Amino acid sequence: MTDRILAGARVLAGAAAVAAVLVGCAPGQGADAGSGEASAAGDSSAPTRSSAASPLPGTAPAPTPDGTLLVADFGSDTVTFVDPKRGALGSVEVGTAPYGLAVGADGRAWVATAEGVAVVDTRTRERLALIPYETDTGPVTTGEYRGGGMGIALSPDGGRVYVGVNVPGGDGTLEVVDTARREVTGTVPVGRRPFDVDVARDGSEVYATDHDSFDVTVVRADTLDARRIEVAPYGTEGGLGSWLKPHYAVVRPSDGRLLLPFEGERLAVVDPRTGRTEIAPTTADTHQHGATITADGTLFVVGTGPIDPSEDEGPSLTVRAPDGTERVYPLEGPHEDVAVSEDGRTVYVTGGFTRDGWWDGITVVDVESGGTRRLPAGERPLGIAVL
Repeated sequence: MTDRILAGARVLAGAAAVAAVLVGCAPGQGADAGSGEASAAGDSSAPTRSSAASPLPGTAPAPTPDGTLLVADFGSDTVTFVDPKRGALGSVEVGTAPYGLAVGADGRAWVATAEGVAVVDTRTRERLALIPYETDTGPVTTGEYRGGGMGIALSPDGGRVYVGVNVPGGDGTLEVVDTARREVTGTVPVGRRPFDVDVARDGSEVYATDHDSFDVTVVRADTLDARRIEVAPYGTEGGLGSWLKPHYAVVRPSDGRLLLPFEGERLAVVDPRTGRTEIAPTTADTHQHGATITADGTLFVVGTGPIDPSEDEGPSLTVRAPDGTERVYPLEGPHEDVAVSEDGRTVYVTGGFTRDGWWDGITVVDVESGGTRRLPAGERPLGIAVL
Protein backbone atom coordinates (compact mmCIF):
# COMPACT_ATOMS: atom_id res chain seq x y z
CA MET A 1 0.00 0.00 0.00
CA THR A 2 1.08 3.57 -0.52
CA ASP A 3 3.65 4.69 2.01
CA ARG A 4 1.63 7.02 4.21
CA ILE A 5 0.15 7.23 7.69
CA LEU A 6 -3.53 8.01 7.88
CA ALA A 7 -5.63 9.66 10.63
CA GLY A 8 -3.84 11.12 13.66
CA ALA A 9 -1.94 13.93 11.94
CA ARG A 10 -4.64 13.71 9.23
CA VAL A 11 -2.37 14.84 6.42
CA LEU A 12 -2.99 13.24 3.02
CA ALA A 13 -1.20 13.67 -0.30
CA GLY A 14 -2.05 15.32 -3.60
CA ALA A 15 -4.90 17.79 -3.12
CA ALA A 16 -3.97 20.51 -5.60
CA ALA A 17 -7.05 19.62 -7.64
CA VAL A 18 -9.24 20.58 -4.72
CA ALA A 19 -8.07 24.18 -4.40
CA ALA A 20 -8.62 24.75 -8.10
CA VAL A 21 -12.38 24.13 -7.85
CA LEU A 22 -13.01 26.32 -4.79
CA VAL A 23 -14.95 29.54 -5.20
CA GLY A 24 -14.93 33.19 -3.96
CA CYS A 25 -21.61 19.01 20.98
CA ALA A 26 -23.68 19.04 23.55
CA PRO A 27 -24.27 15.64 25.19
CA GLY A 28 -26.48 13.48 22.98
CA GLN A 29 -29.42 11.42 24.10
CA GLY A 30 -30.45 7.87 23.33
CA ALA A 31 -27.11 7.05 21.75
CA ASP A 32 -27.64 3.32 22.23
CA ALA A 33 -30.72 3.19 20.03
CA GLY A 34 -30.02 4.49 16.53
CA SER A 35 -32.40 5.27 13.74
CA GLY A 36 -30.85 2.61 11.49
CA GLU A 37 -31.62 4.58 8.33
CA ALA A 38 -31.43 2.44 5.22
CA SER A 39 -28.30 2.37 3.06
CA ALA A 40 -28.05 3.60 -0.51
CA ALA A 41 -31.14 2.91 -2.56
CA GLY A 42 -30.98 -0.18 -4.71
CA ASP A 43 -27.83 -1.57 -3.07
CA SER A 44 -28.59 -4.61 -0.91
CA SER A 45 -24.97 -5.54 -0.28
CA ALA A 46 -23.96 -5.94 3.35
CA PRO A 47 -20.62 -6.68 4.98
CA THR A 48 -19.79 -10.16 6.20
CA ARG A 49 -19.02 -10.08 9.92
CA SER A 50 -16.21 -12.40 10.87
CA SER A 51 -12.81 -12.48 12.55
CA ALA A 52 -11.36 -12.31 9.05
CA ALA A 53 -12.66 -12.03 5.51
CA SER A 54 -14.33 -15.22 4.26
CA PRO A 55 -12.45 -16.71 1.29
CA LEU A 56 -13.35 -19.99 -0.36
CA PRO A 57 -12.33 -23.04 1.68
CA GLY A 58 -8.61 -23.70 1.42
CA THR A 59 -7.77 -20.31 -0.09
CA ALA A 60 -6.38 -17.09 1.35
CA PRO A 61 -8.30 -13.83 0.98
CA ALA A 62 -7.26 -11.63 -1.91
CA PRO A 63 -5.04 -8.73 -0.79
CA THR A 64 -6.97 -5.57 0.00
CA PRO A 65 -6.69 -3.14 -2.96
CA ASP A 66 -5.20 0.32 -2.55
CA GLY A 67 -7.93 2.94 -2.21
CA THR A 68 -10.17 0.68 -0.11
CA LEU A 69 -11.92 2.46 2.74
CA LEU A 70 -11.60 1.21 6.30
CA VAL A 71 -14.30 2.29 8.76
CA ALA A 72 -14.81 1.68 12.47
CA ASP A 73 -18.30 0.28 13.08
CA PHE A 74 -19.25 1.70 16.48
CA GLY A 75 -22.53 -0.22 16.42
CA SER A 76 -21.24 -3.70 15.56
CA ASP A 77 -17.77 -4.08 17.17
CA THR A 78 -16.11 -4.43 13.77
CA VAL A 79 -14.13 -2.61 11.14
CA THR A 80 -15.48 -2.85 7.61
CA PHE A 81 -13.52 -2.77 4.35
CA VAL A 82 -15.39 -0.85 1.65
CA ASP A 83 -14.62 -0.67 -2.05
CA PRO A 84 -15.57 2.89 -3.08
CA LYS A 85 -17.20 1.58 -6.26
CA ARG A 86 -18.63 -1.79 -5.24
CA GLY A 87 -19.42 -1.48 -1.55
CA ALA A 88 -18.46 -3.57 1.46
CA LEU A 89 -15.83 -6.31 1.03
CA GLY A 90 -16.11 -7.78 4.53
CA SER A 91 -15.73 -7.00 8.22
CA VAL A 92 -13.37 -7.96 11.04
CA GLU A 93 -14.34 -8.15 14.71
CA VAL A 94 -12.07 -5.87 16.72
CA GLY A 95 -13.64 -5.21 20.13
CA THR A 96 -16.52 -3.35 21.72
CA ALA A 97 -17.67 -0.05 20.18
CA PRO A 98 -14.66 0.92 17.99
CA TYR A 99 -14.28 4.67 17.56
CA GLY A 100 -11.14 6.11 15.89
CA LEU A 101 -8.53 4.33 13.79
CA ALA A 102 -5.12 5.00 12.28
CA VAL A 103 -3.33 3.10 9.50
CA GLY A 104 0.44 2.82 9.09
CA ALA A 105 2.67 2.40 6.05
CA ASP A 106 3.07 -1.28 6.99
CA GLY A 107 -0.64 -1.90 6.41
CA ARG A 108 -1.50 -2.36 10.08
CA ALA A 109 -4.54 -0.52 11.44
CA TRP A 110 -4.77 0.54 15.08
CA VAL A 111 -8.35 0.79 16.30
CA ALA A 112 -9.52 2.44 19.53
CA THR A 113 -12.21 0.24 21.12
CA ALA A 114 -13.83 0.27 24.55
CA GLU A 115 -11.62 -2.65 25.64
CA GLY A 116 -8.24 -1.77 24.18
CA VAL A 117 -6.39 -0.99 20.96
CA ALA A 118 -7.05 -3.61 18.29
CA VAL A 119 -4.33 -4.33 15.71
CA VAL A 120 -5.63 -5.31 12.27
CA ASP A 121 -3.66 -6.49 9.25
CA THR A 122 -5.48 -4.63 6.49
CA ARG A 123 -3.87 -6.70 3.74
CA THR A 124 -5.10 -10.07 4.99
CA ARG A 125 -8.10 -8.58 6.84
CA GLU A 126 -7.63 -10.20 10.23
CA ARG A 127 -7.19 -9.01 13.81
CA LEU A 128 -3.70 -9.64 15.13
CA ALA A 129 -4.01 -8.46 18.73
CA LEU A 130 -6.04 -6.52 21.29
CA ILE A 131 -3.88 -4.41 23.61
CA PRO A 132 -5.70 -3.63 26.90
CA TYR A 133 -5.58 -0.14 28.41
CA GLU A 134 -3.78 0.59 31.65
CA THR A 135 -6.39 3.21 32.54
CA ASP A 136 -9.34 1.96 34.61
CA THR A 137 -12.41 2.99 32.61
CA GLY A 138 -14.96 0.90 34.51
CA PRO A 139 -17.25 -1.72 32.95
CA VAL A 140 -17.04 -2.17 29.19
CA THR A 141 -20.13 -0.56 27.68
CA THR A 142 -21.39 0.97 24.43
CA GLY A 143 -23.02 4.28 23.61
CA GLU A 144 -21.83 7.86 23.23
CA TYR A 145 -20.32 8.14 26.70
CA ARG A 146 -18.73 4.71 26.96
CA GLY A 147 -15.28 4.46 28.49
CA GLY A 148 -12.22 3.48 26.48
CA GLY A 149 -10.41 4.73 23.42
CA MET A 150 -11.63 7.61 21.29
CA GLY A 151 -9.11 9.59 19.22
CA ILE A 152 -6.01 7.72 18.03
CA ALA A 153 -2.91 8.59 16.00
CA LEU A 154 0.43 7.16 14.89
CA SER A 155 3.82 8.78 15.26
CA PRO A 156 5.40 9.72 11.91
CA ASP A 157 7.89 6.83 12.14
CA GLY A 158 5.15 4.34 13.02
CA GLY A 159 6.87 3.36 16.27
CA ARG A 160 4.18 4.65 18.64
CA VAL A 161 0.42 4.80 18.79
CA TYR A 162 -1.23 7.48 20.90
CA VAL A 163 -4.81 6.88 22.04
CA GLY A 164 -7.11 9.17 24.00
CA VAL A 165 -8.92 7.14 26.67
CA ASN A 166 -12.24 8.38 28.04
CA VAL A 167 -12.95 7.82 31.74
CA PRO A 168 -16.69 8.29 32.34
CA GLY A 169 -17.30 11.05 34.86
CA GLY A 170 -13.70 12.27 35.01
CA ASP A 171 -10.59 13.33 33.16
CA GLY A 172 -9.18 11.04 30.51
CA THR A 173 -5.68 9.83 29.70
CA LEU A 174 -3.39 9.60 26.72
CA GLU A 175 -1.89 6.12 26.49
CA VAL A 176 1.28 5.42 24.49
CA VAL A 177 1.58 2.06 22.75
CA ASP A 178 4.87 0.67 21.46
CA THR A 179 3.91 -0.74 18.05
CA ALA A 180 6.70 -3.33 17.95
CA ARG A 181 6.11 -4.68 21.46
CA ARG A 182 2.34 -4.13 21.29
CA GLU A 183 2.10 -2.89 24.84
CA VAL A 184 1.34 0.33 26.68
CA THR A 185 4.55 2.10 27.68
CA GLY A 186 3.23 5.38 29.08
CA THR A 187 0.09 7.09 30.40
CA VAL A 188 -0.51 10.85 30.61
CA PRO A 189 -3.48 12.65 32.24
CA VAL A 190 -5.46 14.78 29.76
CA GLY A 191 -8.87 16.48 29.77
CA ARG A 192 -12.38 15.08 29.62
CA ARG A 193 -13.45 12.91 26.66
CA PRO A 194 -10.44 13.10 24.30
CA PHE A 195 -12.42 13.08 21.05
CA ASP A 196 -9.40 13.39 18.82
CA VAL A 197 -5.62 12.86 18.91
CA ASP A 198 -3.13 14.41 16.49
CA VAL A 199 0.66 14.40 16.20
CA ALA A 200 3.07 17.15 15.13
CA ARG A 201 4.59 16.56 11.71
CA ASP A 202 8.04 16.03 13.27
CA GLY A 203 6.62 13.73 15.95
CA SER A 204 7.79 15.96 18.81
CA GLU A 205 4.35 16.64 20.29
CA VAL A 206 0.97 14.96 20.62
CA TYR A 207 -2.33 16.85 20.88
CA ALA A 208 -5.43 15.49 22.61
CA THR A 209 -8.62 17.44 21.89
CA ASP A 210 -10.56 17.32 25.16
CA HIS A 211 -14.22 17.82 24.29
CA ASP A 212 -15.81 18.21 27.70
CA SER A 213 -13.09 20.38 29.26
CA PHE A 214 -12.85 22.93 26.42
CA ASP A 215 -9.14 22.40 25.86
CA VAL A 216 -6.28 20.72 24.04
CA THR A 217 -3.62 18.85 25.99
CA VAL A 218 -0.14 19.24 24.48
CA VAL A 219 2.15 16.30 25.34
CA ARG A 220 5.88 16.18 24.62
CA ALA A 221 6.63 12.87 22.93
CA ASP A 222 10.03 12.42 24.57
CA THR A 223 9.27 13.25 28.21
CA LEU A 224 5.44 12.93 28.21
CA ASP A 225 5.25 16.28 29.99
CA ALA A 226 1.82 17.81 29.43
CA ARG A 227 0.17 21.21 29.48
CA ARG A 228 -3.32 22.37 28.61
CA ILE A 229 -4.51 25.12 26.28
CA GLU A 230 -8.10 26.32 26.63
CA VAL A 231 -9.88 26.45 23.27
CA ALA A 232 -13.28 28.03 23.84
CA PRO A 233 -14.12 30.72 21.26
CA TYR A 234 -17.67 30.90 22.67
CA GLY A 235 -16.58 30.69 26.31
CA THR A 236 -17.19 27.80 28.71
CA GLU A 237 -20.61 28.77 30.01
CA GLY A 238 -22.86 25.72 30.19
CA GLY A 239 -20.06 23.34 31.10
CA LEU A 240 -20.84 19.74 30.24
CA GLY A 241 -24.21 20.77 28.78
CA SER A 242 -22.71 23.17 26.26
CA TRP A 243 -22.83 22.48 22.54
CA LEU A 244 -19.95 24.85 21.87
CA LYS A 245 -17.00 22.59 22.64
CA PRO A 246 -14.04 21.35 20.56
CA HIS A 247 -14.45 18.05 18.74
CA TYR A 248 -11.73 17.35 16.15
CA ALA A 249 -8.50 19.12 15.24
CA VAL A 250 -5.96 18.99 12.42
CA VAL A 251 -2.31 20.05 12.26
CA ARG A 252 -1.74 22.65 9.54
CA PRO A 253 1.21 21.48 7.41
CA SER A 254 2.58 24.96 6.71
CA ASP A 255 3.24 26.01 10.32
CA GLY A 256 2.20 23.26 12.75
CA ARG A 257 -0.73 25.22 14.15
CA LEU A 258 -3.89 23.39 15.21
CA LEU A 259 -7.15 24.13 13.41
CA LEU A 260 -10.37 23.46 15.34
CA PRO A 261 -13.71 24.23 13.64
CA PHE A 262 -16.68 25.52 15.64
CA GLU A 263 -20.29 25.81 14.44
CA GLY A 264 -19.47 26.70 10.85
CA GLU A 265 -18.83 30.20 12.18
CA ARG A 266 -15.38 30.23 13.79
CA LEU A 267 -12.13 28.42 13.11
CA ALA A 268 -9.81 28.40 16.12
CA VAL A 269 -6.16 28.57 15.03
CA VAL A 270 -4.03 27.49 17.99
CA ASP A 271 -0.26 27.90 18.26
CA PRO A 272 0.71 24.94 20.47
CA ARG A 273 4.05 26.55 21.35
CA THR A 274 2.67 29.81 22.74
CA GLY A 275 -0.86 28.71 23.60
CA ARG A 276 -2.30 31.67 21.72
CA THR A 277 -5.51 31.27 19.73
CA GLU A 278 -6.67 33.34 16.77
CA ILE A 279 -10.18 33.12 15.32
CA ALA A 280 -10.94 33.08 11.59
CA PRO A 281 -14.51 33.37 10.24
CA THR A 282 -16.16 30.43 8.45
CA THR A 283 -19.38 30.15 6.46
CA ALA A 284 -21.24 26.83 6.90
CA ASP A 285 -23.31 27.93 9.93
CA THR A 286 -23.81 24.40 11.28
CA HIS A 287 -22.57 22.28 14.20
CA GLN A 288 -19.25 20.70 13.17
CA HIS A 289 -17.39 17.50 14.05
CA GLY A 290 -14.86 15.59 11.92
CA ALA A 291 -12.00 17.28 10.09
CA THR A 292 -9.02 16.36 7.95
CA ILE A 293 -6.41 18.32 6.00
CA THR A 294 -4.35 17.60 2.89
CA ALA A 295 -0.67 18.29 2.34
CA ASP A 296 -1.37 21.57 0.55
CA GLY A 297 -3.40 22.85 3.51
CA THR A 298 -6.92 22.28 2.17
CA LEU A 299 -9.24 21.69 5.13
CA PHE A 300 -12.30 19.42 5.06
CA VAL A 301 -14.88 19.77 7.86
CA VAL A 302 -18.07 17.79 8.53
CA GLY A 303 -21.17 19.77 9.46
CA THR A 304 -23.55 17.57 11.44
CA GLY A 305 -26.63 19.77 11.35
CA PRO A 306 -28.18 22.60 13.33
CA ILE A 307 -28.24 23.18 17.06
CA ASP A 308 -31.24 25.43 16.53
CA PRO A 309 -33.15 24.37 13.38
CA SER A 310 -34.78 27.78 13.16
CA GLU A 311 -31.44 29.59 12.89
CA ASP A 312 -28.72 27.18 11.67
CA GLU A 313 -28.09 25.37 8.41
CA GLY A 314 -28.29 21.61 7.85
CA PRO A 315 -25.56 18.97 7.51
CA SER A 316 -22.74 19.80 5.12
CA LEU A 317 -19.15 19.31 4.07
CA THR A 318 -16.94 22.41 4.02
CA VAL A 319 -13.87 22.47 1.79
CA ARG A 320 -11.64 25.40 2.81
CA ALA A 321 -8.66 26.45 0.67
CA PRO A 322 -5.42 27.64 2.29
CA ASP A 323 -6.39 31.23 1.42
CA GLY A 324 -9.62 30.90 3.44
CA THR A 325 -12.11 30.64 0.58
CA GLU A 326 -14.74 27.98 1.18
CA ARG A 327 -17.14 25.81 -0.73
CA VAL A 328 -19.97 24.20 1.26
CA TYR A 329 -21.60 20.98 0.01
CA PRO A 330 -25.03 20.10 1.50
CA LEU A 331 -25.37 16.56 2.89
CA GLU A 332 -28.43 14.47 3.72
CA GLY A 333 -28.56 13.49 7.39
CA PRO A 334 -25.93 13.69 10.14
CA HIS A 335 -22.32 12.61 9.60
CA GLU A 336 -19.24 12.26 11.82
CA ASP A 337 -15.80 11.89 10.26
CA VAL A 338 -14.10 12.44 6.92
CA ALA A 339 -11.30 11.13 4.70
CA VAL A 340 -10.03 12.18 1.27
CA SER A 341 -8.81 10.17 -1.71
CA GLU A 342 -5.11 10.37 -2.58
CA ASP A 343 -5.77 12.65 -5.55
CA GLY A 344 -7.93 14.97 -3.46
CA ARG A 345 -10.92 14.72 -5.80
CA THR A 346 -13.21 12.48 -3.71
CA VAL A 347 -14.29 12.85 -0.10
CA TYR A 348 -15.76 10.12 2.11
CA VAL A 349 -17.96 11.14 5.06
CA THR A 350 -19.18 8.60 7.64
CA GLY A 351 -22.80 8.56 8.75
CA GLY A 352 -22.31 6.88 12.11
CA PHE A 353 -22.34 10.06 14.21
CA THR A 354 -21.62 10.22 17.95
CA ARG A 355 -25.09 11.53 18.78
CA ASP A 356 -28.62 10.55 17.75
CA GLY A 357 -29.80 10.14 14.19
CA TRP A 358 -26.96 8.17 12.64
CA TRP A 359 -27.26 5.99 9.57
CA ASP A 360 -25.27 2.99 8.39
CA GLY A 361 -23.14 4.21 5.53
CA ILE A 362 -20.76 6.67 3.86
CA THR A 363 -21.54 9.67 1.69
CA VAL A 364 -19.17 9.99 -1.27
CA VAL A 365 -18.68 13.58 -2.48
CA ASP A 366 -17.17 14.51 -5.84
CA VAL A 367 -15.29 17.73 -5.06
CA GLU A 368 -15.39 19.15 -8.60
CA SER A 369 -19.04 18.54 -9.44
CA GLY A 370 -20.52 18.51 -5.94
CA GLY A 371 -22.33 15.27 -6.73
CA THR A 372 -22.98 12.81 -3.89
CA ARG A 373 -23.86 9.15 -3.53
CA ARG A 374 -24.14 6.76 -0.61
CA LEU A 375 -22.35 3.51 0.20
CA PRO A 376 -23.38 0.93 2.83
CA ALA A 377 -20.65 0.48 5.46
CA GLY A 378 -21.28 -1.66 8.51
CA GLU A 379 -23.23 -0.35 11.49
CA ARG A 380 -22.86 3.24 12.68
CA PRO A 381 -19.44 3.90 11.06
CA LEU A 382 -17.35 6.59 12.78
CA GLY A 383 -13.59 6.66 12.09
CA ILE A 384 -12.45 6.27 8.48
CA ALA A 385 -9.20 5.94 6.54
CA VAL A 386 -8.25 5.40 2.90
CA LEU A 387 -5.87 2.44 2.50
